[in-house]
Amino acid sequence: MTPTEPAAPVAAAPVAAVRPPLPVKMVIAGGFGVGKTTAVGSISEIEPLTTEAAITEVAAGVDDLSHTPSKTTTTVAMDFGCITIDPTLKLYLFGTPGQERFGFMWDDIVEGAVGGLVIVDTRRLDDCYAAVDYFEHRQIPFAVAVNAFDGKVQHSLEEVRWALDVAERVPVLVFDARERGSVRDALLVVLELALARTEG
Repeated sequence: MTPTEPAAPVAAAPVAAVRPPLPVKMVIAGGFGVGKTTAVGSISEIEPLTTEAAITEVAAGVDDLSHTPSKTTTTVAMDFGCITIDPTLKLYLFGTPGQERFGFMWDDIVEGAVGGLVIVDTRRLDDCYAAVDYFEHRQIPFAVAVNAFDGKVQHSLEEVRWALDVAERVPVLVFDARERGSVRDALLVVLELALARTEG
């Protein structure tokens, strides 16, 4: 090749197509004021969508505020957020309303979900019975997450399991809805359950 001849073009190396992460839907459920909105807000990588409404005097007469006296709003439809677990997987989180009067929305919210995280306040375990029953009857994998209000829980995990009458295959764990890492670990437990269900 002489100095005036152009160099031969160099073939570009093939670029592997980057696949977007697989979208996976997960539900966060539980009774009134147990920490569902807080959990979604703690973990979401986007500004979470919430449907919070002020608690009126009428609602205060229906909803038990004795353990959450500073609570001034409540979810009336759902919470929404998302978190990318790794380059292959992205969780879309849907939080349910806690009051039974909003239960008619659950079927729509839960449709297509791989699993659920039922958040429990051990000071009022009866508030989460409806959520536990819902996932059990529809055979949706779920875990029970005991929210450590003020850094402590009122009952042991075995006592919680007994009181809720959940099967041994249902994980019961303690977490803090305010801590991102704690919420992530709880969601990963549910994800492992869902994967085990599909592989089994």
